[in-house]
Amino acid sequence: MTNPFRGCGTALITPFTADGALDEAAFRRLIALQFEQGIDFLVPCGTTGETPTLERAEHLRLIELAVEAARQARGAAPNHARKPVLGGAGGNNTQHVIALARELESRGVDGILTVAPYYNKPTQEGLYQHFAAIAAAVKLPVVLYNVPGRTASNLEPATVLRLAQIPNIVAVKEASGNLAQIGAILAAAPRDFDVLSGDDALTLAILALGGQGLISVASNPAPAAIAALVAAARAGDFARARELHFRYLPLMDALFVESSPAPAKCLMAQMGLCNEVLRLPLVPVRPATRDRLAAVRRDLSL
Repeated sequence: MTNPFRGCGTALITPFTADGALDEAAFRRLIALQFEQGIDFLVPCGTTGETPTLERAEHLRLIELAVEAARQARGAAPNHARKPVLGGAGGNNTQHVIALARELESRGVDGILTVAPYYNKPTQEGLYQHFAAIAAAVKLPVVLYNVPGRTASNLEPATVLRLAQIPNIVAVKEASGNLAQIGAILAAAPRDFDVLSGDDALTLAILALGGQGLISVASNPAPAAIAALVAAARAGDFARARELHFRYLPLMDALFVESSPAPAKCLMAQMGLCNEVLRLPLVPVRPATRDRLAAVRRDLSL
């Protein structure tokens, strides 16, 4: 099975209304902006979408909206490149994740993004069995997500390469920050298994090593620029990719100065794209961060 999630995908935020409900109108507008500005695929209900605080019905509704928008975009421009939807289904209870992944499959997503279990701190064998069970439960492509800074467990190269032998596990979103580890995966991975950057600021380096794309937070407020960076690097135009990397590095850094997606929501509220509403335990950013984001917005004319 080949990986349909190459290029630049956006880890979509979840907009809320002032009273904390899903803001479906804002979510639709965000998706339209992504398509208009050249994003290659959508990633609704990843951890950037605040999935730990979404009810199951809300999670499924966001997936339905994303799939519907993607289908409408394809219908409006039938000759345009297909924009697949990579739906998030992760957690630390394997059976719950399997049930959710099957529900997403029934609602028409093109693949499943599933994060390493958090808090449990499983062994490498436990991680392997967890992901293998999810892959066996669906017919879709599965993208692993390694982010040890948030899960407290690192998906090691040997385990990734073992999982890469499962036909429908097609890629890993790597956010370990460890380029040596990422290089080890790329050096030994099968040709049909991809590494996607899960860290905006390391994307250029990961693509230079042979990665095939990015699942981005920064492309929420700046889809065209981040998509162009990825496209340039994948085409071997590293002069252009470096130019974009250095120009947008202050944005990439500012979006993670506090727990994501709080900075992204602050900036996008300043841009008029959504409300700056988060669900506890996340809270709005501090005044110093707000000022920094406003300066980045002015410098980049966002």
